[in-house]
Amino acid sequence: MTLQNKMTVYAAIAGVLALMGGIVYYASLDNVDLEQVEIELKSVELRDVSTVKNQAKFDVTFLVKNPSDKTFTVSVIGYQLYGDGVLLGSGQYSTADIALPGRAIFYGGAEIPLKNTFVLSKSETNSEIYQAAIENKITSFIAEGSITTETSWSTIEKEFKTGF
Repeated sequence: MTLQNKMTVYAAIAGVLALMGGIVYYASLDNVDLEQVEIELKSVELRDVSTVKNQAKFDVTFLVKNPSDKTFTVSVIGYQLYGDGVLLGSGQYSTADIALPGRAIFYGGAEIPLKNTFVLSKSETNSEIYQAAIENKITSFIAEGSITTETSWSTIEKEFKTGF
């Protein structure tokens, strides 16, 4: 191969690397807006108690707010739920297997409640807190974890802690 052909190949490789770097830089411009996402635990409501399985199902509702002008979707909310300061267990809201156009879209200023089913097993927690949960005697709930937001170019994960 001649020197001119080698230089052309090197220039093409350098051009591709520069283009990839430009794409990564352009995608990172969304991160500041995505970091502004706000999440709030709105409610934890008892839905069903199974005495056969010794499980209780709760509807956990998060209110997700977009204070920025950037449109995004939420793919995952992973959280640990506490009732009266006692860890009840872990839960996850996920739309990761759904394409971006099929998810809830958070336009600038949007506030959308996202519901998730949380399963509390009697065998995974102490019996007093389980009994208090199925009798609606828990006075405060706290959720802490991370929320993953996405645009078509960028994805960020933000830690949160919220309760009522």
